[in-house]
Amino acid sequence: MKLHIDKNEQEAIENAIAHWEENSLIDKETADRLRHSYEVKGFDWRRLAQYSFWIALSCIVLAFLSLFVDQEILQLLSTLYETPNIIICVFCALLSFLFYYLGYFNKKRHPEKLFTNESLIVLGVFSTATFIGYLGKVIDKGDGMYSFLFLLSIVIYTVLAIQLSSKTIWAFMLIALGIWFATETAYHSNWGFKFWGMNYPLRFTIFGILLTVFTLVLHNKWAAIRGFKQLSYIMGVLYLLISLWLLSIFGNYSDLDKWAATKQYHIFYWGVLSTVVCLAFAWYGLKKNDIIAREFGIIFLLINLYTRFFEYLWDNINRAIFFSLLALSFWLIGRKAEKIWSGSFLKKKDVPPKL
Repeated sequence: MKLHIDKNEQEAIENAIAHWEENSLIDKETADRLRHSYEVKGFDWRRLAQYSFWIALSCIVLAFLSLFVDQEILQLLSTLYETPNIIICVFCALLSFLFYYLGYFNKKRHPEKLFTNESLIVLGVFSTATFIGYLGKVIDKGDGMYSFLFLLSIVIYTVLAIQLSSKTIWAFMLIALGIWFATETAYHSNWGFKFWGMNYPLRFTIFGILLTVFTLVLHNKWAAIRGFKQLSYIMGVLYLLISLWLLSIFGNYSDLDKWAATKQYHIFYWGVLSTVVCLAFAWYGLKKNDIIAREFGIIFLLINLYTRFFEYLWDNINRAIFFSLLALSFWLIGRKAEKIWSGSFLKKKDVPPKL
């Protein structure tokens, strides 16, 4: 049975086989066998399935939102307004259990139906979130302690992610963890924008550091969550680098009026810190062959540099010069990327390029 690949994968595989053959790592017979061991798919059905389920989930969300603009539906909802919150809470709990049940057993019986199974899991996650929201209404004491609900969702999602071996649920757990951190610190600062002298970007910078360190140092010590290490690492790095980028723009200000009245060079050091951290990630990724650190480091380094470019030059130079410099910078990046790509994938002096 031949391996089915797409056209992008075909080029990489052909380049690899040609490189091995040219450097006498494999003989001609082995190279020919490898070339005949795969075939290019005529149509990418996997991608169609992925996009179809994404669209289906989006349509479900749109259908839910449409309930609130249709007058007939609104009249029906108004008749259900008196339904006790506990009834809706129990209904959503049962609905989420049903979705998880279907997703889990469908995953066991048909593991190849990846997107169908994950769609059922996502619907279960949404139902769980609704259940927790109405549970909050049932037990609400008017003290604004919403962080307890997010903490509850973290516990539920963690247990479900481990029991169902679902990276999707684990991703939602990490998002809920970030929301819990934000609401918990906001609650203890009387819903102000600063907690212990830190605004939200600075707080989430520390949060991202803690999550990243936890992932790298402690994640392997628990077998139950070892399979989620890469996802936790990605989320931790994203929390950290996005927060640092926002910090480089807004500084540690909690008042937008004060920030708007401040010259950007007064918070230049945050931009320097963000750039240095991105460089450190890129260097570490290149040195240790860590793809996640390398890719995110380079991407956010470029984002930081272009953010500074807009901040300091947009109001200070002629627009024609501004866009000319912007075009030149992208051209240089493209040229350098082309050289790297050519050096990595097109080292085939004797193999003519495809037309």
